[in-house]
Amino acid sequence: MSSLKEKEGMEMPAYSFVVERGKIREFVQAVGDPNPVYVDRDYAAKEGYADVIAPPTFGICIDLWGGSDFVQLCQMLELNPFKVLHGEQEYEYFSEIYPGDEITARPKLARVLSREGRSGAMKIIVLETTYFNQRGERVLLARSTIVERG
Repeated sequence: MSSLKEKEGMEMPAYSFVVERGKIREFVQAVGDPNPVYVDRDYAAKEGYADVIAPPTFGICIDLWGGSDFVQLCQMLELNPFKVLHGEQEYEYFSEIYPGDEITARPKLARVLSREGRSGAMKIIVLETTYFNQRGERVLLARSTIVERG
C-alpha cells in the first residue's frame, strides 16, 4: 500500500477518443434513454444544441474504447484484479460533448486510502479523469472509486 500511496497525484497516460454519432446512439439504446436530444438532430437544434449531444454517463464509453483496459489499470495501480470492486462513479459536465469531438482524457491517481474491513485492510483508490475537446476546452470531470478487498 505504501508504494501506491506515494504515487498519489500521479498522472497516468492520456488517451483520445473521437465521439461517433453511432456510439452515442448505441449507448442511449443500451441504457434505455428515450430522450430525442441524443439521437434527433432537429430536436436537439430546437433545444438549443449545435447537434445531438452525448448523454450524462457517456464518459464510460470514452474510457472503455480509448483508455487502458482492466488488466493494464490493475497493473498500473498494483491491484489484484480478483479482489477489485467498482465502488462509485460520478461525472461533472462543463460543456456538451458532440459527435465528431476528439476528446483527450487525462487521468490521475487522486487519492489512496486504507480501511479495515471484515476480511482485512481494503485499498480505496480514487481516480480523477479530466476530458478536453479538440479546442482544449474542459468538457467533463469523472471520479471513479475502486476498492481492492483485503
